[in-house]
Amino acid sequence: MSLSDRLRQVGVSIESLDADIDDVIARPRRADADRPVGADPQAKRPEVNPLVELKVRAQRALFSRLGSRLYDSSMASDQVENYVTDELTRIVEAEGIPLSPEQRAKLVEEIADNVLGHGPIEEFLEDDSVTEIMVVSDREIYVERNGKLEETTASFVSEEHLRRVIERIVSRVGRRIDESSPMVDARLPDGSRVNAIIPPLAVDGSSLTIRKFAKTPFEAEDLVAFKTLTPRLVEFLRACVAARESILVSGGTGTGKTTLLNVLSGYIGGKERIVSIEDSVELQLRQRHVVRLESRPPNIEGKGEVTIRDLVRNALRMRPDRIIVGEVRGAESLDMLQAMNTGHEGSLTTLHSNAPRDALARLETMVLMAGMDLPLRAIREQVASAIDVIVHISRLSDGTRRVTQVCEVTGMEGDVIQLSDLFTFNWDAGVDPDGNFRGTIEPTGIRPTFEKHMHELGIDLAPDLFGDPSTIVATHSKRR
Repeated sequence: MSLSDRLRQVGVSIESLDADIDDVIARPRRADADRPVGADPQAKRPEVNPLVELKVRAQRALFSRLGSRLYDSSMASDQVENYVTDELTRIVEAEGIPLSPEQRAKLVEEIADNVLGHGPIEEFLEDDSVTEIMVVSDREIYVERNGKLEETTASFVSEEHLRRVIERIVSRVGRRIDESSPMVDARLPDGSRVNAIIPPLAVDGSSLTIRKFAKTPFEAEDLVAFKTLTPRLVEFLRACVAARESILVSGGTGTGKTTLLNVLSGYIGGKERIVSIEDSVELQLRQRHVVRLESRPPNIEGKGEVTIRDLVRNALRMRPDRIIVGEVRGAESLDMLQAMNTGHEGSLTTLHSNAPRDALARLETMVLMAGMDLPLRAIREQVASAIDVIVHISRLSDGTRRVTQVCEVTGMEGDVIQLSDLFTFNWDAGVDPDGNFRGTIEPTGIRPTFEKHMHELGIDLAPDLFGDPSTIVATHSKRR
């Protein structure tokens, strides 16, 4: 006899639960929240598995008995686990449900994993097909698969349960979240990015967003399989990194900028000293000689903050061959440009923008945020001299992430920074009957002006890398 059958045999059902538990199990989705007064409350109530009811009661009883002792940092993790297992065993036995020893042990193990782990989102963290987890509230959880959003049937036991999971995540990396500091960026042990925000800033309850990292870092071949890159583009970008061309990866939120940056960083030679700088460590650099720096928010007294700009300035004193900034979003952009212009060529960074030209405009704006009264032309000259290549990546409507434009920054003409398209996405190919884009990113036939510099370093690009050699457009050499 199955566990569910045993539970039903002893009459465990939704009707036997008290109002508090009934509210947890059968609470309506937001779409049902505005049900007219007087409507049948059972009309839209889903059928509930008695096993779920038992798990909810056991979790509530455990929270009630142990409280903050569940997250006592002075106890070793195995001690806490044994403590929770013993308590849960007593709670399940007190239920009086006729279970075999194997069934009872399995039930206790599942509840303990839910309490000590990440609750209902644990299954999504283990699911490799899920790339992002979005907890709207304790009642609603969405995930992203193949670039598309899906609503799940999972939910937390309560708002308190969700808060406990958030606090457990952020405490592991020395961060804190409470009413005085109601939003935080953190990370999971595997590097997955976590953002949490709680009331009073989150009006409808605590919200949690987790952007998962692949357990095994993606290689260029993986991005080719995903159609993010093409073999030609991989060859070109590998040559750019080897030739120490400074690369800016631009794109919108969730387009895969960090993933692409990680792939590009893999082409840096093992004999070079790399300093990486991030708000929350995400890059998975595989070289041995790497120094990883992470910014720090202010403490409860508003002191102790270390910004990305502080770290970039400090990195210049660490004798780096390359500086990798996870993302520039403020005044540190000026220091990054200065580094690229003063002996740290080949540095890499990312930036939020909708197009390469927008990326340059954002850079100008962020340099002005440094508070220095620089003329606009001077800023543009710094940008044009520092950045060699802009790689723009987009998330298309079919859910795929594609590099849609690769530009070379060729210098200044008057007061305008000049861009030359080396690769562009073929939008004219249209979509197939399933709504998937047929196009790929293709060379324009224009060869980069720094090809001569590559040749001097012993790096030769294939004659047909940018298309038919007979159609190659002659370009002037950029002053280095």
